[in-house]
Amino acid sequence: MKKRFVGATVFIGAVVAGGLLWASSAQHVDGASLPVHTADLANGELLYHIGGCISCHHPAKDSGADMSLPSGGAPLVTPIGTLYPPNITPDQATGIGAWTDANFVDAVQHGVSPTGQHYVPGFPYISYGRMKVEDVLDIRAYLMTLPAVSSVRKEDEIPFPWVIRRGIGLWKKMATMPPIEADASQSPSWNRGAYLVNGAGHCAECHTPRNALMMIKEAEAFDGGPHPEGRGQVPSLRDLIGRKKYKDVDDLASALTEGEEGFYDGLVKGGMAEVQQNVSKLPAADIHAIAEYLGSLK
Repeated sequence: MKKRFVGATVFIGAVVAGGLLWASSAQHVDGASLPVHTADLANGELLYHIGGCISCHHPAKDSGADMSLPSGGAPLVTPIGTLYPPNITPDQATGIGAWTDANFVDAVQHGVSPTGQHYVPGFPYISYGRMKVEDVLDIRAYLMTLPAVSSVRKEDEIPFPWVIRRGIGLWKKMATMPPIEADASQSPSWNRGAYLVNGAGHCAECHTPRNALMMIKEAEAFDGGPHPEGRGQVPSLRDLIGRKKYKDVDDLASALTEGEEGFYDGLVKGGMAEVQQNVSKLPAADIHAIAEYLGSLK
């Protein structure tokens, strides 16, 4: 009787373990399921900037590489270790030149590498996963117009990488957020701002507190929280106008456009200088849309 109990326990444990391994395994996008799409390079460039791609994927300052190209290599400190964002120029051997559209969508929206490895969510694919697939394909098309740079990726410095990356597979299933839907009660400009902020802009990734499992607390969106690199607090984006941070939406749009050069204080701390510089490259209508959305957060 005892042997049967032990055997049943082992069997059940094996089934549970197998189920967890299956659930945590990477699921690839079927290329045939992607929409037929003609790339819009101007849209891809716009989303590249609001997405802050160069901010994370630039080379290390002492590398001697062109800092304007996303050839990767600069260290990114996270709570679980130091990451080295990869080369996303169209180099065939060390970049994304050999990737298919499905490989790119897998990476950007699902955090899965072409080899089936889970990316650590220092890469904000939870937010990018809320975007339209067509917009993600436009980013890829724009990246493929950049000069190819040969830059071999340095291995991430994280403990027990196999265990952590497997665990990320389960984490994703709980952390994934729904696509961004338009709010019929709001203006087209407000909805455009909401899409840019919550999708490519991934502002909630830093400006929202997280729970014990490092998942965004949706009920506390944009309330501020600990800096992801341990550098103090990230401020709240709520009630920016009511708290007299900015006079009105137009003033907030000017701050996003001009930054410290326009005598707007507090836009260089904690990485915001790069964010503001990226946003300033957008068309004026999009900057105003972002300001309209942020200004509505109470």
